[in-house]
Amino acid sequence: MHIEPGVVEGAKMALAYATAAGAAGYSAKLAFKDIAQSNTVSFAMRSMMATIGTFIFFEVLPHFPVGVSEVHFILGTTLFLLLGAAPAAVGLSLGLAIQGMFFAPTDLPMYFVNVTTLLVPLLSISALAKRLIPQDRAYVDLDYAHVLKLSGIYQGGVVAWVAFWAFYGQGVSAETFASVWTFGAAYMLVVLIEPVADLAVLAVAKTARGMSASGLVTSRLYNAA
Repeated sequence: MHIEPGVVEGAKMALAYATAAGAAGYSAKLAFKDIAQSNTVSFAMRSMMATIGTFIFFEVLPHFPVGVSEVHFILGTTLFLLLGAAPAAVGLSLGLAIQGMFFAPTDLPMYFVNVTTLLVPLLSISALAKRLIPQDRAYVDLDYAHVLKLSGIYQGGVVAWVAFWAFYGQGVSAETFASVWTFGAAYMLVVLIEPVADLAVLAVAKTARGMSASGLVTSRLYNAA
């Protein structure tokens, strides 16, 4: 998703700076924890993979403007399950920045709005994963119900943040309601597809358990907590 330029502007952008800073701070905390459990090289490689993946999701996969934003197949839960929360956060942030700097410069003024919308739902599923996923089960052994919960929370969080920014920036009006509703309805396509994509990726990963020691995936992918 990319919230359209002008939806939030002026002094109201201060909130976007604050929320993005908060998300960055929490992501940094997760990054230090990840590096302590793995190593710097593994973290850097996974972050680079997440960045490349994010760029592909935004620029190569189908995307189209709807209402107040754009509908993208972000696949945030895919990045989380394969690479870990902190590398996924780095990848989403850098991928969004690269796209803005080189392919969609008109989106740069909304960077902090958009990065908040991507990161806060990701950090939410990271925090809730311990409750939603059995701790004695590796990610590659998850079933559709578990993946659907994670994806639903992530995508629902994205839609909720888009709605918040729209009403915060443009005020409560029939026009804003219509724009948010149109976006939310179109985004249901992503909610339906992403869990299937996650399961497909996990199924492929399950056949490549040799990667568990490569440092290219999160250790949780093949191991219980």
